[in-house]
Amino acid sequence: MSRMAVNVAGRSGRIHSPRRGWGDRGFRLGAETIEGTTYARQVASQGERVVVDVAGREVAISNPSKVYFPEARITKLEVVRYYLAVAEGALGGAGGRPNVLVRYANGIRGDFFYQKRAPASRPTWIEVVALRFPSGRAAEEVVPRDAAALAWMANLGCLELHPHPVRAEDLEHPDELRIDLDPMPGIEWSQIRDVARVVQEVLADLGLVGWPKTSGSRGIHVNVRIHRRWSFTQVRRAALALARDVERRAPGLASSKWWKEERHGVFLDYNQNAKDRTVASAYSVRPNPDARVSAPVTWDELFECKPEDFTLRTMPARFAAIGDRHAGIDQSPCSLEALLELSARQEAAGLGDAPWPPHYAKQAGEPPRVQPSRRKGGAKPSGRRVPKKPLIEIGRAAKKEEALAGLERWKARHSGTASHLQPADVLVDAMRGRSSTWTRVRVNLEHVPEALRPAQEPLDPDYDPYARSTGGRVGRSRRARREP
Repeated sequence: MSRMAVNVAGRSGRIHSPRRGWGDRGFRLGAETIEGTTYARQVASQGERVVVDVAGREVAISNPSKVYFPEARITKLEVVRYYLAVAEGALGGAGGRPNVLVRYANGIRGDFFYQKRAPASRPTWIEVVALRFPSGRAAEEVVPRDAAALAWMANLGCLELHPHPVRAEDLEHPDELRIDLDPMPGIEWSQIRDVARVVQEVLADLGLVGWPKTSGSRGIHVNVRIHRRWSFTQVRRAALALARDVERRAPGLASSKWWKEERHGVFLDYNQNAKDRTVASAYSVRPNPDARVSAPVTWDELFECKPEDFTLRTMPARFAAIGDRHAGIDQSPCSLEALLELSARQEAAGLGDAPWPPHYAKQAGEPPRVQPSRRKGGAKPSGRRVPKKPLIEIGRAAKKEEALAGLERWKARHSGTASHLQPADVLVDAMRGRSSTWTRVRVNLEHVPEALRPAQEPLDPDYDPYARSTGGRVGRSRRARREP
């Protein structure tokens, strides 16, 4: 694929309005245009619309001036322009793979939802592939192959790119091991980088080549290109072995424990390698107020940079100047044999499988899928620590504001307890459900005197993310789909 260079000269287009007729308003998408990309026209048809011609393919952008990032005043059209500017790099991470569409139809302050099935109404040149999920169901997911596909996805409100770790030509054998460094609340960037150094050491000892990037949020991702020889189950088991070895080397900094009440520091989320799990890929725009992006970096850059260094507005210039830091990833595929041998040694020492995500069927050899603090009697599974944090769950809700409202009601009922809480003691987790995220709120009572620690109460609100959709929930989903 040839590089899409930025032409600083720019190019103006003409705008037709039924009220003003033709006029030259100097319509320009910023100060730059993309070589081989013509911004053709803006027309009025049930609202504002821009049609962009990307290498001969026309992509209609509806509501181009809709604000997606209120604080930064970034519009949908700017998101489209961004993906055209970094298309080669973005396709390096998400291209040729089935992608889940994560749609922010009304910007980062509105509802968003996961859409696995490609829209029935789509251009004929949008490629899809039928993907089968652990549930047994199947869906045709979008496979972007060029910049026009990225622009079309951005028009749907897809800020992030969420590819599966497989190629469309081989859906059962991942070609990417994904190492996700997910910090617990209150963990500083410096500690996350310290854990990344340990990851780098483990990979080097095992003969693996890691390609780091900022997640665009608070964490770090490290991808390892692998040969397409192993199943999802084997790749996940390799990721678990790596996470446990990082924890062994840095026990005070990192954790491989699935249950949050057992975690500390930086959690290495091995389950991101289970089938049907996706993460934001390279150059994805994340739903943060400053529109940060997931930035591919070198190891040296990783230990010097900060996540806020890379945004939708700064990345195009960096990409134009230095290109894609992960451009060579496909030239260094690795073997998982050493990691799988490490996994076998860990299992022989008593460290078997670890919990899977809750919506997966119970796996052979998997330990009890119950929070350690809620288990009744019996010995704890080998290799797991006895929980030290006194956690209680407050509520679960489809929307974050509903969950936080429940937290405020709990605080009002237990004002004496709430006065002892520190900011990091309130755990607000975005959880992934069937087709959208939901919010769980828990409280760590370790800083509360024992006499003031309330018992677990019925959840408020009490939302079941895995129940079949009700009429009310369907209504919310429909509203979220309006006006992408």
